[in-house]
Amino acid sequence: MSQYILILIWILAMFFVKALANVSYSPVYIQGRKEYRISPLFAVFAFMPVIIMATFRGDIADSYAYRRAFADLPDTISGIIKHLPEVTKDKGFTVLGSLIKCIIGNNDIFYFFIIALFQGLVLVYVYRKYSTNYLFSVFLFIASTDYVSWMFNGMRQFMAVTIIFAATTLMLEKKWGKLILVILLASTMHQSALLMIPVALIAQGRAWNKRSIFFLIATLIAVAYVDEFTTILDIIMQETQYANMVTDWKMWGDDGTNFIRVLVYSVPTVISLIGLKQIRMVNDPVINFCTNMSIVSTGLYIVSMVTSGIFMGRLPIYASLYNYILLPWQIDHIFTKQSARIVKMAAIVAYVLFYYYQMHITWTIL
Repeated sequence: MSQYILILIWILAMFFVKALANVSYSPVYIQGRKEYRISPLFAVFAFMPVIIMATFRGDIADSYAYRRAFADLPDTISGIIKHLPEVTKDKGFTVLGSLIKCIIGNNDIFYFFIIALFQGLVLVYVYRKYSTNYLFSVFLFIASTDYVSWMFNGMRQFMAVTIIFAATTLMLEKKWGKLILVILLASTMHQSALLMIPVALIAQGRAWNKRSIFFLIATLIAVAYVDEFTTILDIIMQETQYANMVTDWKMWGDDGTNFIRVLVYSVPTVISLIGLKQIRMVNDPVINFCTNMSIVSTGLYIVSMVTSGIFMGRLPIYASLYNYILLPWQIDHIFTKQSARIVKMAAIVAYVLFYYYQMHITWTIL
């Protein structure tokens, strides 16, 4: 049986393990209040197969390119110093890979493991702390195929994403100095991380605040005037490492992010609008923040649908990871208890179908 089916069976089986076994809980403190979450050991255990798969990934997607790039990295400190001036972009990722190579040698399996372990543990930490249903959050991350898109494919950008994701508490507590330092560090891995400076500001405050609404309206205007938008984007990017971005996606015939993917990632935003009264009533800072992040994600995905899936379609991941905290909360708090069970089962079935569509029909790897 394919590993891509087994991983889905594994996480669904974890729901039954949690229900039948005596899984312990431990306290966490969120915005000054005490809550209980499943034990860190069980949380890591449930996610570990994803890390193992990312370690032994073969040559799927960009894995071969990452393997070759690692083989070409220097394995001494003096070699790093000599090599660094030749690196034109994302020097932090080069330094990270070189330091790993200095320690473990030219072993790409261990290299992939170290990267996947860091990324995986960040996801475990944030979802365990902030999600009201950790296993459901992990299921959504897997069934959305994000684990393949990012832990197997866009590994360099996902390093930047997870570094910032680990700083979620800083965003919630508005510790701007420390947060900007984290974002600047992440930008050495992938320059797109700088996007999170304005996004973190937009996401502050209550759900569907004026800033988030303005951002969504701005993205719709960009879609309506897409030719003018791409011209402006091309001018803005001229002095960056993405100077040829617009030219490249047009030359490659990149016709944007698939509509079905955009629709799937927009569901939490739509539900948040339907259940805005309940969200406002509870006024949970975490859920307010996640709702606004979901709005940002939806806006960026809408723009990517009419521009470029390869370039613009890579930006929403900084915000869309918060959908997997938001959606479990929405199901439990916006719907009645009986309806919530039905909606949860419907969501699981819908995500499994999307998983099959993406893996089998779109990517043909299943």
